[in-house]
Amino acid sequence: MKILVFEYITGGGFNRQMLPDSLASEGRLMLHALLDNLCGIGGMELVVMLDSRINGSVSTRGIEAVIINPEHKTHEEFARQVQRCDAVWPIAPEFDNILQTLCQTVELTGKLLLTSPARAVAVAGNKFYTYQCLKQHHIDTVPTQLVNLESGFIRTLQVNPHLHHHEWMIKPVEGAGCADSYLISDPKDLELLCIQKGQYVIQPHIQGKKTSLCCLFSRGSAWLLCANLQQFNLINRQYRLAEIIVNHHPDPDPGVYQHVLDNIARALPELWGYVGIDLIETPERLLILEINPRLTTSFTGIYAALGINVAETVLQLLEGKPKLKPVYDRPITITVKPNDTD
Repeated sequence: MKILVFEYITGGGFNRQMLPDSLASEGRLMLHALLDNLCGIGGMELVVMLDSRINGSVSTRGIEAVIINPEHKTHEEFARQVQRCDAVWPIAPEFDNILQTLCQTVELTGKLLLTSPARAVAVAGNKFYTYQCLKQHHIDTVPTQLVNLESGFIRTLQVNPHLHHHEWMIKPVEGAGCADSYLISDPKDLELLCIQKGQYVIQPHIQGKKTSLCCLFSRGSAWLLCANLQQFNLINRQYRLAEIIVNHHPDPDPGVYQHVLDNIARALPELWGYVGIDLIETPERLLILEINPRLTTSFTGIYAALGINVAETVLQLLEGKPKLKPVYDRPITITVKPNDTD
């Protein structure tokens, strides 16, 4: 099987603008881990797209590297490389519909997509659509409402009594991690923030343990790989991910998390492959905050924590159930640079 690996940040998605150091660092981390997983399977022919500024910092021994220079039209080059391969594994942020568009490009060629399809990304990549879907299926989630900053923040707060709270989080309706998300305690706070006009969601700021789940999904079924503890710093009204303890041994029975995944699989049966789930845990409730239909930073610690080759288990989904046989069971801490996201 010939597989194209395209990590958007390191693969040329920013080839005509300054490469964000923090995003490139995270992207490089995920790219390394995925290439290591795929190389460990054997019998794979790999093609990877690399920004010319990244080339040299990523080991491509035995891998065909397609170098993207500033003059390249990256999406057109991606489409050309898709045609040359049997399968494609894109890693990309949800904002500006980037991940959804890449998935659609692969689907239109009839090539094998090794992530969730575009129609699942369209829901999971949109915080408000995700909220609506979960509520429709009676799944606990954080109350969420759309707000257009041009239409007035105060009026939006008055519309939904569930959003009457001491503090709120305001986030882009499509976005990755904590980028452009802000904690506010008063509508006047908006005047102090450099927020671009556009569509955002507002949610009550709920105190609780911030965990994430690394999972596999296929045809309405889900499998838990591990639960992770996320540690954040609050800087200038924004949460910044500081570290992740991958395979953190939680207090609740892991069966509680599996129950959550089973509910999500029922609500979004089109999710497929690796998916990351963000949660907020309080003494009373376990709330779903976000569904990431792509590789996450936590993925990079799974092999060291469990000895499970995630890429291999994803390929096993093509034939049926994955074979999850941990070699060891230990927590692994990933230290995240400022502005990196999960």
